Amino acid sequence: VQLVESGGGYVQPGGSLRLSCAASGSIFTINAMGWYRQPPGKQREWVASIITGDSPDYADSVKGRFTISGDNSKATVWLQMNSLKPEDTAVYYCHTDDQDGIRYWGQGTQVTVSS
Repeated sequence: VQLVESGGGYVQPGGSLRLSCAASGSIFTINAMGWYRQPPGKQREWVASIITGDSPDYADSVKGRFTISGDNSKATVWLQMNSLKPEDTAVYYCHTDDQDGIRYWGQGTQVTVSS
């Protein structure tokens, strides 16, 4: 299974970016998809997740600004990021969990928010 991310880049504070993550390979059933991020010099932290058949969930730091959505039939998850702040600067990683609870990770995409 491979996850390919896209959509990262450089944006000024207050701007928006949309990250995409597409999975390919043999995933019989997707149980959950989500995003983590790793700010410079810090540990990886959870951002948002969506479990099949359930409502999305968000870290408090992004609630109201970020929106996660997914399409199991396309094995794709998106993260719409609005009102970006410098503290959102990080490498963003997507993940997909299969029916056995095995988690697959993307390679990461850099998001830089700076004036």
